[in-house]
Amino acid sequence: MKTNALSRTVKRTAVLTATAGLLTAGLLTGPASADAPAGGQADTLAACAYYNGNALTVYGQRGDRVSQAQCLLANRRYLPWGDVTGYFGPKTRAAVKKFQSRHHLTADGKVGKKTWYALYHA
Repeated sequence: MKTNALSRTVKRTAVLTATAGLLTAGLLTGPASADAPAGGQADTLAACAYYNGNALTVYGQRGDRVSQAQCLLANRRYLPWGDVTGYFGPKTRAAVKKFQSRHHLTADGKVGKKTWYALYHA
């Protein structure tokens, strides 16, 4: 039990330290708060620092690329923060399709180069 608690504390401290560094550098991506006004952005921003690239990311995959896409979608309120799991399942696919439709992209549910670009620049 003590090892798990210590591990969570160390991970939480690392995330907070990384986030503070990104805040200072201004490398943040979108709202972290679920309290953002409807149709608007929150003043607080969350860092999405799982992956920096644009490789095709699709249903069934797991890992940092998926976590990055999910974080960016959550920042834009297309996906609940609780669904940022690193697994590209049906909820993520639905969120990607909705994002793609609203950004005039082919709504295929795949995060390719154009979708990555829109996620980073929307």
